[in-house]
Amino acid sequence: MIRSMTGFASLERHYPFGRLSWELRSVNHRYLEFGMRLPEEFRVLEPKVRECLAKHVGRGKIDVTLRYHEAPGSSGARLELNGDMAAGLLKMHADLAASAGLDQAPDLSALMRWPGLVTEQLPDPAPLQAAALELLEEAAVKLRSAREREGAQIDGMLRERLDGIAHWTGEIRSWLPDIRDALRSRMRDRVAELAQNIDADRLEQEVAVLAQKMDVDEELDRLDAHVSETTRTLGQDDPVGRRLDFLMQEFNRESNTLSSKSVDPRTTQAAVELKVLVDQMREQVQNVE
Repeated sequence: MIRSMTGFASLERHYPFGRLSWELRSVNHRYLEFGMRLPEEFRVLEPKVRECLAKHVGRGKIDVTLRYHEAPGSSGARLELNGDMAAGLLKMHADLAASAGLDQAPDLSALMRWPGLVTEQLPDPAPLQAAALELLEEAAVKLRSAREREGAQIDGMLRERLDGIAHWTGEIRSWLPDIRDALRSRMRDRVAELAQNIDADRLEQEVAVLAQKMDVDEELDRLDAHVSETTRTLGQDDPVGRRLDFLMQEFNRESNTLSSKSVDPRTTQAAVELKVLVDQMREQVQNVE
């Protein structure tokens, strides 16, 4: 099954500590590339985010956005007082006041600014980060599913065009005997108009040379082979976008050769139809992973 490189997935969940939401957008790209917008406390997860997404997508530009809204009243950072240091400072103040013969209360605001007296205890980030990665895994699965659904539509369109190519190659094969006979008849008619005696063997040689120049059996065989190979490729589960792109170039080359060798309006029209089908496939293949 082929997958598109275009997809979108979003997932949001509420936790005791707040609300997490992931948004994943993917578009076509030659390689696998990430653009991330993560809150500051989650930037450490970037390598794991890349690793998680790479398990589900093989190619494309993925825009990754994480939003975090802390729940009101959740256990955020806590301030802690260094009791031993506070007791020591108060004792030193009392001793100093006694030595100076003063009865002065300590300035608490000044004491609060003493380095190390009040410390900020941040919450453990591990549960928050683990929840974010678990939610990302689910969002990545949704993104892959979205790309698979669009890939199924592309698959159907490509197979329809492959059937069209097979139809036209079959038509051209059926016309070739008539085209060769018509070519021979035209040559004889032109010779007859010249009112000159021309050796019959020489005439057949010239007809054979022209027939060889317009012979397209090899191109038709290659087109049939490309149809079979493309059909086989569409059934693979691995990323096949680059292989399909190469096959589209081969299709285009053969259809151009058919057009250049055409000596009959029917084959000329068939070559045009083939090029239209190939161009339609190439446009869609650009979006295949």
